[in-house]
Formats: sequence, C-alpha cells, structure tokens
Amino acid sequence: MTPVADSPVRETLSSVYTDLFVDGRWVPAASGDRFEVVNPATEEVLARVADADASDARRAIEVAAAHQAEWAATSPRSRSEILYRAHQLIVERTDEIAAVMTAEMGKPLAEAKGEVAYGAEFFRWFAEEAVRIGGDHTTTGDGGHRIVVSRQPVGPCILITPWNFPLAMGTRKIGPAIAAGCTMVLKPAELTPLTTLLLADILVEAGLPAGVLNVVTTSNPSAVVTEWMESGLARKVSFTGSTEVGKILLRQAAGTVMRTSMELGGNAPFIVCADADIPRAVDGLMLAKMRNIGQACTAANRVFVHRSVIDEFTEAFTAKMAALKVGDGAAEGTQVGPLVEPKAVEKVASLVDDAVAKGARVACGGRALDGPGYFYPPTVLTGVGLDADLVRTEIFGPVAAIIPFGDAGRPDDPAADDEVIALANDTRWGLVAYLFSQDVDRCARLSAALEAGMVGVNTGIVSNPAAPFGGVKESGLGREGGRVGIEEFLDMKYTATPIRR
Repeated sequence: MTPVADSPVRETLSSVYTDLFVDGRWVPAASGDRFEVVNPATEEVLARVADADASDARRAIEVAAAHQAEWAATSPRSRSEILYRAHQLIVERTDEIAAVMTAEMGKPLAEAKGEVAYGAEFFRWFAEEAVRIGGDHTTTGDGGHRIVVSRQPVGPCILITPWNFPLAMGTRKIGPAIAAGCTMVLKPAELTPLTTLLLADILVEAGLPAGVLNVVTTSNPSAVVTEWMESGLARKVSFTGSTEVGKILLRQAAGTVMRTSMELGGNAPFIVCADADIPRAVDGLMLAKMRNIGQACTAANRVFVHRSVIDEFTEAFTAKMAALKVGDGAAEGTQVGPLVEPKAVEKVASLVDDAVAKGARVACGGRALDGPGYFYPPTVLTGVGLDADLVRTEIFGPVAAIIPFGDAGRPDDPAADDEVIALANDTRWGLVAYLFSQDVDRCARLSAALEAGMVGVNTGIVSNPAAPFGGVKESGLGREGGRVGIEEFLDMKYTATPIRR
C-alpha cells in the first residue's frame, strides 16, 4: 500500500490529530498501539490512529463523570453559543472536512460537502433548542400541593457512531448532549475515525470545556464499549449501527437500567403506484437508493412497482443508473465512489448472485469491478423473487431490486394497495418507507398503514435536523433530531411543595 506521504490529501490529513482526546488533551493509547485507516478507493494507508483498550476507556468515562456536575451547571446560553460557534467553524472548514471524509470513507467529494452542511445544521438546531428546555407548573387536584416539573441532564453519555456518515452521525448525537448539559464519551467507527477527530478539534476551538467530550478510537470496539457499559458511571447510550449490535447493547444497558437511543438497521420499501409521476419517482429512487453509494440505513432496499408502469419505470431508472460515473470520490466528476471495505463488496456480490440464481435478471451492473479499490457498479435487478436473500436483509450497496405488484390490466384496483402494504411490512425492520402516488387519499391511507418510523411521500429524502429521525420494530428506539431530540438526553423531575393557607 502507498504510504500517506504520497497521498493527494496528505496536507489536509497532516493537520488531523490521531491520538485519543481525553480531558481536553490529545494522548496516545496506554499500550502505544495504533491501527491503520485506509482509503477505500486506492487502498493506501491514510493514517495510524491510537488503538485504545479497556484501560483507556475507563479513564475516559471517569473523566466524563468527573466533569458532569460542573458542565450541567453551565447556563443554557453558554452551551448554545458553543454550538453556534462550532456550526460556523464547520461551515468555514467545509472543504477540509469533506476531503478527509472522502479519503477515509469513499463518498464523492460533492456528497461529502453535502454531509458537512447537513451535519453542521444539527449544531445550529440544538443551539436553538438549548435555551428552550422547558418545564411545567401545576397545582394538585385537591389544591394541597404545588407541582414544579423540571428537566435535568441525564448524565454521562456513551455515543457510538457508524462509518457511513462520520460527521453527521457525530453532530446528531453530540449536539443534543451539549445542549442538554451532558458529558460524553464517543467511539467512532474504526473505519472512519479521522472525521470525528477533526470534529473534536473544532469543538475545542469553539470553546467546549475540557472533559465534556472524550473521543476514544479503537480497533476493538467490544472491549472499549463493554468497559463503558459496565462502569456504572454512564447513564445513557446512543448507538447508530446494526440491529445485532444494538441488541447486545440493550442487554448490557439493562444491567444498570441505562437510558437508550438505538438507530438500527433498515429494509426500506420504495412503492411506485400505478398513478405515480414516473419521472419524479425515478428521481426519488436515485436519491433514496444511491445516496452514500447505497450505504445508508435509509436506502431504498425493495422497490415495489405496479405492473402497469413497471416497464416505463424500469427503463428510465436503469438508464440513469447505467450512466453514473464510478471512481475515486476525490476525482472530478465521480458520482459513485467505492464501498467502504472488501467485506462490503463481497456481501453485495453475494446478494446479487443469489438473486440471479433465483430468477432475477441484471438490467445493468451486476459484477464487481477489477483494479485497486473496493468498487461495485450501480446495479438494477428486475423480476426479483421474494425468496431472494436481498429482500430479507439490508443490501448496503448500489443495488436496486425491482419487484412487481398489482395487475397490469387493472391499475385502479384497490387490492393492489393491500398487496403492496403487506409486502412492504413483511420485514422485521421499520425505519423508513417511500411512497409515490398522485392520489392524495391514497398517500394518506398507505402512509398510515406502513410500519415505519418515517415515510417519504413523493420524495426520496427524509433526513432533516428539524425532523425526529428513528424507526419502529427492530429498527430502533427513540428519536434523533427534531424538537424531541433533546428530550432523549434529559430526565424529568417533579418537586411537590405543600400549599399553606
């Protein structure tokens, strides 16, 4: 592999700290060990990052606990201003952050800049929420007591972020924790730690006091997170990642009855009704499927298209997918970057091969690309059977599985709606669903019937800092963003005082 000195982003990367960030200082791991961060487009080593163990984890959570009372006592306005400053610094350093993100994760540079803008908005949103933490004041029914309801920070938090949106998933958790007055320990994904380390440095520049945020990088997540979960010092865990890992954390959280927020896997249905605006639906699927190279929990996984419009839709969609330019995310004009690691390519290839073996047809793509980097081309599969493995699991790659429903000769048959709802809900996940129809009543009826925490109606994008992001069933617990996002980091207390007459 090429050393970092020969990397085109070496100047940017040279400014990123690669140690642990604990108690306001950059420190090496106690063992002195480091692990490599690799560019998925070129397979070059970008950096060697501190590799923490359980002892480092213990130190970090002890620091967070030690600073909790002092941080909770700061004024809401002070916390708000830190977030405002951090938002502005992120915006000012967009090019730098995007270059680091593209180098370690692979997404095209234009898309990385979009994530920077999106991620920064969480800090601005929660800067505004910090000064609006409310309460209540009532009198008991018998008139004997005055009840004052207040909200207080839940306490030290464990934040665990994924590799696919390394900035936005950090700001979506850090923002409300800061706003609420909680200290934190944060473990970024080992595949993409550099963006998080850069974010920590930005927060220092914004004035975040030492010990409020502590970042621990590691190639052994289980050792670090288990130490935190069993410490008895943390009062909340916020995790974004796989359902399988989420279940492990929920079991561990039960040991100390810890507050939890879980944003887990998805298996999003994308429904194109007979009366859909086809060009709009095609554009919506391009967004819902290809955002982040398909490596998103919100990605459209199962594309259900009414038989009366399936030929028109498939032809238009396939043409757009086939025209996408694949390459290094840092190269000009690239629209589809690499997948994040070799295992991701192997998984996608296996799912496509399985679907084809069970009768699906490849309309475009369908085979991993040769050469350096972890590339898989935009792929469209038609005639996908319900027995295909990719119907039952999260694809996490640039593969669209088109599945027909309804009767081609009966576009107005209401039975098609019942059929597609049954198909869409036939999954253990329920994060997001997409629906395209020009009938207002149908949109309302189907949206209500879909078992998902979020529904995009005639749109392929649902994520927004102003909205409560989260799912139902095995897609998770709690919500991030929106007005309720800060509530996940607050405990409610009421004080009863006798009324003397």
